[in-house]
Amino acid sequence: MITVTEALDRLFALATPLAPETVPLAQAAGRVLAREATARRDQPPFAASAMDGYAVTDAAAGDSLTVIGESAAGHGFAGPVGPGQAVRIFTGAPVPEGATRVVIQEDTTRDGDRITLQANLDAPTHIRPAGSDFRAGAAIPAPRRLSPSDIALLASMNIAEVAVTRQPRVALISTGDELVMPGEDPGPDQIIVSNTFGLAALLQDLGALPRMLPIARDNREALRSVFGLVDDADLVITIGGASVGDHDLVAPVLAELGMEQAFHKVAMRPGKPLMSGRFGQATMIGLPGNPVSAMVCGHVFVAPVIRALLGLGAAPAPRRSAPLAEPLEANGPREHYMRATLGPDGITAQGRQDSSLLSVLGQSDALLVRPVRDPARAAGEMVEYLPFG
Repeated sequence: MITVTEALDRLFALATPLAPETVPLAQAAGRVLAREATARRDQPPFAASAMDGYAVTDAAAGDSLTVIGESAAGHGFAGPVGPGQAVRIFTGAPVPEGATRVVIQEDTTRDGDRITLQANLDAPTHIRPAGSDFRAGAAIPAPRRLSPSDIALLASMNIAEVAVTRQPRVALISTGDELVMPGEDPGPDQIIVSNTFGLAALLQDLGALPRMLPIARDNREALRSVFGLVDDADLVITIGGASVGDHDLVAPVLAELGMEQAFHKVAMRPGKPLMSGRFGQATMIGLPGNPVSAMVCGHVFVAPVIRALLGLGAAPAPRRSAPLAEPLEANGPREHYMRATLGPDGITAQGRQDSSLLSVLGQSDALLVRPVRDPARAAGEMVEYLPFG
């Protein structure tokens, strides 16, 4: 067996970042920016009013000024404003030439084309200088996952298309005679397939394009048939059949089909019977069949591989620290990823850690990480964890 760190290193060696593609800005949310994007204009492109009021050259309480025109958003005042004059102005409108401040309308009284400035004028100029947000050539660095705020910024930079990393195509294959799809009527010895759906949801959240292939039954012909449907996948994930029992045929069938194995078995729990390799042009990860094992390995291994394929760097899933809310016994010879919950007193490991209990996984919001041979821990000691989401 190899360590989790060694397994990740070998996976990263297989996961080459995918090529970029250009997409319309309206389709770029959640995608990974592949190349630096630079602003094509200043923002704002002109000095703009921050308030509704009057643009003036100077202001003092009691001044009486003549209103000579109006500046509205999209329709600026064409001429200059001089001493003793004012231009009615609205928020976002261009500030006329010669104006040094905007007096808010609440600080004026108007009679026809004359305004009088009231006492206690506020101090701000209420003018947003040209380029005060950003200048032409300002850059959004890559790589980064584009948030709604990023999309708004790119639009204001007058960028209509962006280069983003192609989304990884992932083929998901569940294996086993015991499996049927949700909604079907299982036989007396069958169960409902669940891992594939959970992993597909995780992959979608990560920005990948999962495709669920038919369930592969526990015989070589069925496995060969389903592997023949992999097509153009960048990542192939099998669930189940990765151990060494008489019915665990994934590894030998893939070897017959030319897979170059990178590793088999990792010193962790849950998830020991994990394997990986190169299958044609695709990275291959073979996950355990136990529901919780598959999902834990999804967070520990699949998520970092997807981020690597997206060009976000080859790094383990980021960990955080929290105090233990309750004590823990010493850990054994394998790194342990315990389902846990976060609360005001810290993090608490769930009482039941059996790798078949999806209900316990559903009640958890983190994986508490126990290093190999970690000694007993008292309440209040700091531990590391992987958050869900």
